[in-house]
Amino acid sequence: MFRNVFLKSLYDARRGLIGWSIAIAVLVLLECALWPSVRDMPDLQQLYQSFPEQLRKFFNLDAMTTGNGFLNAELFTLMLPGLFLVYSIGHGARTLAGEEERGTLELLLVTPVSGARIVVDKALALAVSVVALGAVLFTATIVGSLAFGLGISASAAAGGALALTLLGLEYGVLALTVGAITGRRTTAIGIAAAAAAAAYVVYAAGLILPRFESWQPYSPIHQAFHNGPLGAGLQLSYLWLLAGTVVLTLFALPALDGRDISTAH
Repeated sequence: MFRNVFLKSLYDARRGLIGWSIAIAVLVLLECALWPSVRDMPDLQQLYQSFPEQLRKFFNLDAMTTGNGFLNAELFTLMLPGLFLVYSIGHGARTLAGEEERGTLELLLVTPVSGARIVVDKALALAVSVVALGAVLFTATIVGSLAFGLGISASAAAGGALALTLLGLEYGVLALTVGAITGRRTTAIGIAAAAAAAAYVVYAAGLILPRFESWQPYSPIHQAFHNGPLGAGLQLSYLWLLAGTVVLTLFALPALDGRDISTAH
């Protein structure tokens, strides 16, 4: 039915991707619908100024009087990154380790297709799925902004969607790589989730404690959130996210070559 692993992998991921896309679109539109009520609150700026300085800095509350700042604080630095990471890590862990645990990986290993080509096709299918989720986020943000008057430009929405797409893709490929090497889906999820949590701790500590600020640039979370992510434009730090994805994919390339199919499940 399918001529290569890439198309088959995309087909297998279609239902989950549709469900996640609907959920993210609905979440963004519901959050946008709250903006008119928030915007029209009296003395909104004074209310935010009453919060502790560390809390204002952590959530960038001083910027919440604008549509960009509101969605950044409510979605783009909190809920949406978590959703992108959950989807990407789960997808990445299933794509090779899941097949090995189900016993279907051996069907690919006995074909003339090399192990490296299987890894590349699986990684490309993961990338297309995460990019599609990013496209849904971009579209929902634009529609919500137009419908509820947030004033978010297309370039700002594109920058925010790109940041979360690259963030999710890096950790999704990390899960894919760990799964390719270990053959264990739970191990892949655990290591990728722990790495994401550690990156968030470094990012958050740098916001609250000045002595940790110098560590922030090493955190992929900071690389994605720097100056935004919504409205930040194209950041040089995005190149680090892309480079990390490429390096992790290279580590995964030889993982399936020479794999004993008798133990591939």
